Formats: sequence, structure tokens, C-alpha cells
Amino acid sequence: MVDQARARRLAKRISQIVADALEHEVKDPRLAMVTITDARVTGDLREATVYYTVLGRTVDEEPDTAGAAAALASATGVLRTMVGQQTGIRHTPSLAFVPDEVPDEARRMEELLARTRASDAEVARLAAGAKPAGDADPYRAPRADDDEA
Repeated sequence: MVDQARARRLAKRISQIVADALEHEVKDPRLAMVTITDARVTGDLREATVYYTVLGRTVDEEPDTAGAAAALASATGVLRTMVGQQTGIRHTPSLAFVPDEVPDEARRMEELLARTRASDAEVARLAAGAKPAGDADPYRAPRADDDEA
């Protein structure tokens, strides 16, 4: 009797509430660069997993993922209270915050694709000036041995 559509709607609403609360309500500076990417709710609507990413302030700066995880852990109670107040469901789901691996995996895949493109370009460059081993077209020309037989 699991209603997956209801779970998806609740997950979407939870991600909106948490993102809004992190932006406007929770005053922790470690959460300034946290972005909520997705939320998943179990079929019984008792547990919610909220996925997040942490961006660096500059391109060269490494994001503070440990600080953001600690800040989210300390703000879980407040965020759960806000989710309960704004959703109006009988049982407020417990919140678990998990760092989203999709951006890191996408970056890794882009690096692999760039390396593959570079190696393909190197192979194409080497093949451009290559000549076949032996005759240029050994199978099309009639052989001298065939004429004598």
C-alpha cells in the first residue's frame, strides 16, 4: 500500500522547505554555500534522505564539506520541525543529510572523456601520415602468377 506518487510529492516539498530554511532561517555561516539537490522519502513516509552539495567561494577554494555536514547535523532538529509545520502530515519524517556524489562523478567523467578525446586525436594524427604495410592495394590488382596458370 505504498503510494510512490505521494512519496515523490512529499520529497519535493521537503527539498523546497529545507532549501528555503537554509537560505532564510538557519543562520550558520558554514551553510552559506550549501545547495539542496534532491530528496527521497521512503514508501512509509517515515524517513527522508536529503542530498546536498557544497560549493567553494572561489574556483580555487576547496569547499568545506566537513563543516557543512556538521552544521547540517546540528540544524537537523530545527529543519525537521519546519518540515513538520509546513507539510501538515501526521508523522514528520526523520531527516538524514547525505552529500551528493553526482557533481564529483560528472567531473570525473568529463576528465575521462577529455583524456579519451586527446588520445583519439593522437591516434588520428599518427594515422594521417601512415602508409599501409606491403602493397597499397594487394587484392585488387591481378597477380602475375594468375596469368601464367
